[in-house]
Amino acid sequence: MAVLKKQLGFLGVFSVATGAMISSGLFILPAIAYQKAGPAVILSYLIASIIILPTVLTKAELATAMPRAGGTYFYVERSFGPILGLFSGLANWFSLALKSAFAIIGMAIFAAMAFNCQDNEIAIKAIAAGCCVFFTIINIISVKYTGRFQVLFVAILLAILALFAFLGSMNIREGMFSGFMAKGFSQILATAGLVFISYGGITKVASIAEEVKNPGKNITQGMLASWFVVSIFYIAVVTVAVGVLSPQEISQSLTPLSTAASAFMGKTGFILLTVAAIAAFITTANGGILAASRSPMSMSRDQLLPKSLASINHRFQTPHVSIIITSVFMIIAVVSFNLEVLVKTASTLLLILYILDNASVIIMRESKIQSYRPQFKSPLYPYLQIFSIIAYSVLILDMGKTPLLICGGFVVASTAWYFLYASKKAGRASAVMHIVERVTDIEMKTVTLENELRDILIERDQIIEDRFDKLVRECGIIDLETRQDSESVFKQISAILSSKLDTNEYVLLEKFLAREAQGGTIVQPGLAIPHIVVDGENKFEIILVRAKKGIV
Repeated sequence: MAVLKKQLGFLGVFSVATGAMISSGLFILPAIAYQKAGPAVILSYLIASIIILPTVLTKAELATAMPRAGGTYFYVERSFGPILGLFSGLANWFSLALKSAFAIIGMAIFAAMAFNCQDNEIAIKAIAAGCCVFFTIINIISVKYTGRFQVLFVAILLAILALFAFLGSMNIREGMFSGFMAKGFSQILATAGLVFISYGGITKVASIAEEVKNPGKNITQGMLASWFVVSIFYIAVVTVAVGVLSPQEISQSLTPLSTAASAFMGKTGFILLTVAAIAAFITTANGGILAASRSPMSMSRDQLLPKSLASINHRFQTPHVSIIITSVFMIIAVVSFNLEVLVKTASTLLLILYILDNASVIIMRESKIQSYRPQFKSPLYPYLQIFSIIAYSVLILDMGKTPLLICGGFVVASTAWYFLYASKKAGRASAVMHIVERVTDIEMKTVTLENELRDILIERDQIIEDRFDKLVRECGIIDLETRQDSESVFKQISAILSSKLDTNEYVLLEKFLAREAQGGTIVQPGLAIPHIVVDGENKFEIILVRAKKGIV
């Protein structure tokens, strides 16, 4: 399997996560949220920030233990098996691609305003489609260029928002916060569920973990830094918007931040925040293509989707087929779909995926797999994960029937695809089977996952495998259920070694018997190391033997 080139450092991780979060959740959503919670919308953003933190910590643990493309798909498939893995992969791809398409439409609307054609639907869709093509080219050429592109626009975005928060704080009117809790705490909580999706982009980083240098450090620090910085900006910027605009102005504006900026900076402020909005939508769309395209690639690697989706461009070392398919879907979405119901569906899918992420940590830890060794461990385990599962389940109930029915359709489609196409190809045992094996004491063929995680560890920690490691990994194994004498065991050993050493098995048997006659090779009760010298050069082999009833 070709491994993607590691090109992203801390700044790249921070920028992808930050850019994926700051878009419509900040530039459009505050107006809608204000209608529901009033000035206490500030608290709603704070609560949403707290609720997303457990999943940030959970994703950081999973990503540092298994830095592989695909993110949630990879973790859920390894934890629960291919059917739920297929569901999570398709749902993750659909939700990320659709939200990125929504961001591109937002960017096209702002761009159309600059050319005074915001009422021309065809022009807006043409701009959006053109943006999809541009981001596709950037993503295919190089993840490094994508990361640099992301860093540049995130820097512009944060600089403008910092200026907005600083100047706006000096123009806040205290009267705008009167009746702060008038809508009631229950409404504030419900609004927190609405704005929660504003923070959802932070977990996109897990999808590109394979392309991050030193993932144990950069993924954890990049995600936590992004969560902290974006939370501060969200709360500060929304506070300024609430503090400088009247309730009518903020609730009726489609561009509340731009309107707020014009209130204390005039036309210059409006232009600056419009530039910031475009930069935000660019980073969300760009990061969305980058992250979403890794899900089908990862599923293809596991033979759950056609092999072509895992193709990596030899020149640019990027999954160009997966990127193109993701971009085509986004273009179809921006040109054809009514996105209102679909975006809500994407939000519901995202919450379900967060539940599966938190459940995956519990499964992986309880499986006691030796090679599951995250470089960062989520604190307060398992209470943090259980809290998250309950909280996200409550938020899902507020999404309505239609999104839940569509999500059910994803489950049915994933199950059907598995039995029609993937069932004969998927042969790896999940971590759940390790738990079943441990609890029931029934032996199952669950070694494949443990071996895969071991190989990931070797690559992640840059462990150089020496000759002895290779010999042990590839050695023959004899497992004896009954008590046997040493000569019969030596016959079995000689038969296996004869082909590996290109030596007659009877010659080997005589050597073993002669060596044992010279002196016992027992190291301690229950452990012996019989050994012989053979003719030739660079011949060295090992056989492992377990005799449950002992060897005479």
